[in-house]
Amino acid sequence: MSKKFIALARVSSREQEREGFSLDVQEDALHKHAEREHGSIVKFFRIAETASKTDERKTFKELLAYAKAHADEIDGILFYKVDRAARNLFDYVELERLELETGVPAIFVSQPTENTPSGRMMRRTLANIPAFYTEQQALDVKDGLARRVKDGLFVGMAPYGYKNVRIDGRSIVQVHPEEGPRVRRLFELYAYHSHTIDTLIDALEKEGVVYSNAVTRFTRSKIHHILRDRAYIGEVTHKGEWYPGKQEKLIDRAMWDRVQVLLGDKVYRSHEMTYAGELIRCAHCGHIITGEVKTKKTKDGEREYVYYRCAKYSVKDHPRVRVTEANFDAQVLALFRKMKIADEKIKNWFSRALHARAKQSQAASQERLGELKRQHTAVTQQQDRLLNLRLVDEINEATFAAKSTELRDRADRLRLEIEAADRGRAEYTDLAIKAFELSQRLEEKWTCADFQAKRQILEIICLNFTLDGVTLCPEMRKPFDVLAEGLVLKRSRGVGN
Repeated sequence: MSKKFIALARVSSREQEREGFSLDVQEDALHKHAEREHGSIVKFFRIAETASKTDERKTFKELLAYAKAHADEIDGILFYKVDRAARNLFDYVELERLELETGVPAIFVSQPTENTPSGRMMRRTLANIPAFYTEQQALDVKDGLARRVKDGLFVGMAPYGYKNVRIDGRSIVQVHPEEGPRVRRLFELYAYHSHTIDTLIDALEKEGVVYSNAVTRFTRSKIHHILRDRAYIGEVTHKGEWYPGKQEKLIDRAMWDRVQVLLGDKVYRSHEMTYAGELIRCAHCGHIITGEVKTKKTKDGEREYVYYRCAKYSVKDHPRVRVTEANFDAQVLALFRKMKIADEKIKNWFSRALHARAKQSQAASQERLGELKRQHTAVTQQQDRLLNLRLVDEINEATFAAKSTELRDRADRLRLEIEAADRGRAEYTDLAIKAFELSQRLEEKWTCADFQAKRQILEIICLNFTLDGVTLCPEMRKPFDVLAEGLVLKRSRGVGN
């Protein structure tokens, strides 16, 4: 009776293929061994050098599962060498366990060993070699990357705005002649031209600033990533930390700090919804109202619709209510219509009321300024202590770099907040007045406003919203609550005095 074998051929890199260990070479050797044993290979498993780690592991598991399922039918598992069978000791142990449990031997055709204690020891030694090589290679790569970071160089591909070049055998980074100016213009527009990310996309397109020749229009995600990338102020990243880099700076620190303050702590979301994000709560259960996008087919093609519903919409006995964004827009527009005032005397009174409210909060503003200065002093002292610890080698370089970056960013942010604190209340008052003025002509402007502009207006005018059935119920901020209730003549007597 002829013998039956299963076999595995593996190539882990193109270098191994060039050295004579290609899949074809291994397959030929494995088939010849089976023929010499008067048998044949009934199942062949292959792992090419292009396979991912996941694919490699999947194929190896399939090999083990097949061997267990057909243990009574096969006479062995053929491999070219030990390191072609197992790239680490864990895999080799799996093969030994399989042989122990099923009696199916692992046979290494170019490294034959006897099934004796000394033979098994030899195989384990051979299995140790690739494991050692892999671990040592990982350490060498890690050390090499650390040296590049210490030298101020990127460890991978340069970010948008730069390009990788090789000089004297070493990869360095230079400013990309086309992308670099685009990054500078993008920062400049966002920092000093009152743009949101949405309006910035349109402004760049209007100026003819393209992302690339193939993709002309910037996306929100790309812009947000660029505006947050510290590489443009001369730093390089490694393992989530930032270190001083040698590349040319595209953005000065003042512009960078301004952009970060304007961005705030907002997290980018690819799908922004005006009425989502914890703006509205359900009157029935108190949970937040969330949004969802549904695509429907129409005679003109597919069209997207935005619906809002309670997060507990599917809970038993909860009202099954969904409201379209158009419905919410209509209710908000109705609210703004209600806030419209025709009488100039009343308009003037309302502006005075906004100013009076701002004056009442001066004490709170001064207290806030004092607290910011105290925090800034504390951070400066922490920076001094951190530097002293590093000088006496109490902390390592990685810890110093991480903490130094954190403290530097915090100090810069506090400094900007201190500079803005004195005028912050006045700016808020101006914004409130502008929102009031906008409320008088908002009906025709609302549908053209972008997500961020709408949210800012709603948050200035309203404290919060609840959804009662399909009705949006706002709780108005003072003094907008007076407008929302509707000013009547008896409330307005003497406003011109």
